[in-house]
Amino acid sequence: VSFYNQSSDDGPVFPTPTIGMLGVLDDIATITTSDFKQPGDLIYLIGESVNDIASSQYLASYHKILEAPAPHFDLDKEYAMHQVIKQLIKHQVIQSAHDVSDGGLFIALVESSMPNGLGFGIESDSAVRKDAFLFGEAQGRVVVSISPEEQERFIELMATSEVDFSLLGSVSNGDLTIDEESFGNIMDVKLVYDNVLHVILGE
Repeated sequence: VSFYNQSSDDGPVFPTPTIGMLGVLDDIATITTSDFKQPGDLIYLIGESVNDIASSQYLASYHKILEAPAPHFDLDKEYAMHQVIKQLIKHQVIQSAHDVSDGGLFIALVESSMPNGLGFGIESDSAVRKDAFLFGEAQGRVVVSISPEEQERFIELMATSEVDFSLLGSVSNGDLTIDEESFGNIMDVKLVYDNVLHVILGE
């Protein structure tokens, strides 16, 4: 872990602590990946959305504010959320699971969409600022997708916990829509994502 990095003309490079983990999967049938599986699957957010953009990529890259408090984090709620995610996976209720971290909810949705060329149509939470809802990096949230046939079982299992959850929308054939506003197609986004390093290097 390096907590010191050489400075550049634009200021110090962010510290880059890295954790490598290796685990044992008791049942291969419970492998749960982060990618959306098929159009029509329902997309849920597990965990609480809050009005927080502290130390987010959005705050640093768009607003150029590099000094901010740590993102919102509640250890007890984080623990409870992980316990319910484990149960959803154990009982094979969900098709995919992706944590909300760097870049916020929007990036998690895009990363779940790209592997299979799928998209999403979601509605934002009117009780939360839209920038915080989409780009805030508050901890304790996971995006999951489920087949419509599993919705009742999903809700029943979630009801046994005290963890917040909300229906975001559904998986699409590739279009990206938020509050009925189009943000293009996932294949165009993937093209930029796959080639951005070549563009930066001028190749």
